[in-house]
Amino acid sequence: MNKANIYLNFNGNCQEAFDFYKSVFKGEYTYLGRYKDAPEGGSSYINSSEDKEKILHVSLPISENTILMGCDYIQSKDKDFILGNNFSISISADSKHEADRLFKELAEGGQIEIPLKEAFWGDYFGQLTDRYGINWMLMVE
Repeated sequence: MNKANIYLNFNGNCQEAFDFYKSVFKGEYTYLGRYKDAPEGGSSYINSSEDKEKILHVSLPISENTILMGCDYIQSKDKDFILGNNFSISISADSKHEADRLFKELAEGGQIEIPLKEAFWGDYFGQLTDRYGINWMLMVE
């Protein structure tokens, strides 16, 4: 069965927010990595030393079936951070075949941000915005 989780983007205060959520939900991070930790090329759009210290990805289980995930948004020429529109629905698919199908159908009429492919952290991963402006992340662990 596919699982859906919420993925939050922050404007430089991801660590602070997730430390708060960690205290509220009484959990522990299963992963916390910074942009500087990405292999060469994985963060090629990071220019400042300040951005390198920002959170690339954090995972915090908040229940048996739900993981709250997030990162610090890095400004780019193509896309700005917009408070209130700073989340994605993250789908963990059961197979690459199912991820491919969901990705293709959700992307129809939308915009692919990152095509589905093997990511440096080992998951099969892709990201898109559907025709209704909803951000999606699909992965197979």
